[in-house]
Amino acid sequence: MALRTHEIEVLKKLREIKKATPKKLAKKTNYSKEGVLAASQSLSEKGLVNVSEEIEKKYVIQEEGKKLIKKGFPEQKVLKEVKKGNKNISKLQTKLGKEKVSIGIGWIKRKNLGEIKTGKIELTDKGKEFDIEQTDQYRLLNLLEQKPRKPEEIKNKLKNIEAIKELKNRNNAIDVIENKKRFLEITKKGKNTKLGQKERITELTSKDIRTGRWKKKELIDYDINVSAKKKFPGKKHPYQKLLDEMREIFQNMGFKEIKGNSVESSFWNFDALFQPQDHPAREMQDTFYISEPNKAELPTSELVNKIKNIHEKGGEVESEGWGGAWSEEKAKKVVLRTHTTATTIRYLSENNKPPEKVFSIDRAYRRETIDATHLPQFYQLEGIVLGEEVSFNNLLGYLSTFYEKMGFEEIRFRPGYFPYTEPSVEPEVYVEELGEWVELGGAGIFRKEVTAPFDVEGKVLAWGLGIGRLAMLKLGLNDLRELFQSDIDWLRRFPSCQL
Repeated sequence: MALRTHEIEVLKKLREIKKATPKKLAKKTNYSKEGVLAASQSLSEKGLVNVSEEIEKKYVIQEEGKKLIKKGFPEQKVLKEVKKGNKNISKLQTKLGKEKVSIGIGWIKRKNLGEIKTGKIELTDKGKEFDIEQTDQYRLLNLLEQKPRKPEEIKNKLKNIEAIKELKNRNNAIDVIENKKRFLEITKKGKNTKLGQKERITELTSKDIRTGRWKKKELIDYDINVSAKKKFPGKKHPYQKLLDEMREIFQNMGFKEIKGNSVESSFWNFDALFQPQDHPAREMQDTFYISEPNKAELPTSELVNKIKNIHEKGGEVESEGWGGAWSEEKAKKVVLRTHTTATTIRYLSENNKPPEKVFSIDRAYRRETIDATHLPQFYQLEGIVLGEEVSFNNLLGYLSTFYEKMGFEEIRFRPGYFPYTEPSVEPEVYVEELGEWVELGGAGIFRKEVTAPFDVEGKVLAWGLGIGRLAMLKLGLNDLRELFQSDIDWLRRFPSCQL
């Protein structure tokens, strides 16, 4: 029977010690634990070694147990007060707290340390002599505080192992952990197998060939199925990787990335986008307003007057505006930007001649109730295309290309409404795992009321896409909050490359 060198060494040691863990054999043979496991798998297939698993239990102390040692048992505190003469339960509750006294009385009655008579605690003889430090519960906690213990260790050190159950009933002051241990045991066939044979090697050197030593050696095959020790090198966060993938898609379509300010004036965040000053989105319950500084400088009076005129009367375009009086003071209010469209409209105000193709991936902020699908800060993907001949079909084409490159096969567009675009659409993708269509943002063509004050030449295609929901679909998450948690196990498990 052909055996490799490390298989022979493992078999030799097992002939001496009969049964051992891979870790113990690794020390005995000077091989790695992984090398021993590989050898044991091969030896097991040849019937020379039996591989078995045993579950090892150990008891460990929990936070509640540490508190009991540090701050004392509830019954210990109650008994201490009663021995001082403070027997009245109401007064004890005032001094120690209702919950602590209630728990303490429960254990006092259970252990026959005292009785309740007319609202007072009367100690039994056992209660008068009781010392918590002489109990098995106290001893066990002290043992486990030193290190985790096997059940047999505890049995050897305690009079009554009932303490284990009692401590588990104390809000899980202790817990049990289970570890699987693998054992290798030599078989009868393994004991009788002859070990004298050619040396088996994994690499043939030039010296082996020149000297002819290769004739006395045997090359072995590589087994790609043998498990190896997992490595966890540093890698880019899956969410950051997804954001970079989106950037690359738009850059490959000829777009330039732009950045803006997280703190913005209401003028650029709302008014420049023809959003009425009484719009619900501008209320305190939806928007983060900054208290210091609470006012921003507005741009030139000429531009401010144009925006004012557009809002009140529709300006020089075919529009009636929103009517009413437009407030410059409201426009000066400082906010955390509620969308990254504030970034693109600022850019458009300074780059009003075609062609322009820009996008922005950045954070926006809204007063959202935190739940599985909402956070007060989130990433948004914003983009605009300025051109003389661009059309609504071009807009749908850009968005379709983006979602196709993100891996979605079925895309559709539904009519939508936004104050600053007309016509407007909401892109949706079909998610087979959910069996439904999922809406992922908004898009449209900027209205004349938005572009006219900035003397923009041509049409502007615009979109604002929510990235959080898209990330949940791509990364297989059910809760948006998981994107920002330090779940090391999930980060390690998540593949660096997905096909």
